[in-house]
Amino acid sequence: MTLTIKPLHDNFAGEVDGIRLSPDLDEAAVQQLRDAINHYAVLIFHDQHLDDDALLAFGKRFGTIAAPRNHRADRRLQRAEVADISNLNSTGAIRDRDDHRRLDSLANQLWHSDASFRPISGELSMLFAHVVPPRGGETEFADLRAAYDALDQETKELIEGLMAAHSIFNSRGLLGHTDYTEAERKALPTVHHPIVKTHTGSGRKSLYIGAHAESIDGWPIPEGRLLLRDLLDHATERRFVHSHQWQVGDLVIWDNRCTLHRGRRYDDVNYKRDLRRVTTQDMTSAANNQDVLAALG
Repeated sequence: MTLTIKPLHDNFAGEVDGIRLSPDLDEAAVQQLRDAINHYAVLIFHDQHLDDDALLAFGKRFGTIAAPRNHRADRRLQRAEVADISNLNSTGAIRDRDDHRRLDSLANQLWHSDASFRPISGELSMLFAHVVPPRGGETEFADLRAAYDALDQETKELIEGLMAAHSIFNSRGLLGHTDYTEAERKALPTVHHPIVKTHTGSGRKSLYIGAHAESIDGWPIPEGRLLLRDLLDHATERRFVHSHQWQVGDLVIWDNRCTLHRGRRYDDVNYKRDLRRVTTQDMTSAANNQDVLAALG
């Protein structure tokens, strides 16, 4: 099998042709996909046919799947490992404007890396489109390797070795949504990750930041937040960003270790949007959060 990949943005983001994705792909095909992900960081596949079972089984070919956060709302999907990226409740109806799950999900419109708020952060995310709205709802991706390369040398030296604290409640709090129970907060304690990582698939250095990053370890909070904001503003300049307009049957795979992404606004009180995601774990990130892992059992 030979993949045909159309670059969409320099060496970042590629549109793939010539493959029907399936959990039954042979190992050589899976390795070709791994190599392509390591190069492009974002891969886009059109006209795919994956139910939740097939999406989950396909994801498992690339690593251990991390279960999404538990929500108070009743589960709509049968598979616990599949994240429900939709505006629908358990009956399939559109959620009310003041629904807790909807308000929580609005923070997905902030730049973030999936599961950076976990002691074992996200590696690859795979998002499949079942229903898309007539307009809006794009997903934008930012290339954190190119953004790191474009930093001046003084900034590179400043941030080398720094650690940032990440919390899901920081990104939600940025929008003023703080309605979380004590048990919910205890289940997702603050974790720590380096601001600069070396991407293992390509050997390139990358920023690792986003809306979940709330402070820099050892720095006064205001000073750390200013630096994180400056880095985020830099990393999400349009020269580093690719926007994907969803079609039904699209599967997009991205590497959370070297990209940020965000959903864009759409009329979610009138139109349905139903996407479903699996995310593999970056097992190397566990080394920075052994105390958190031990406390969580």
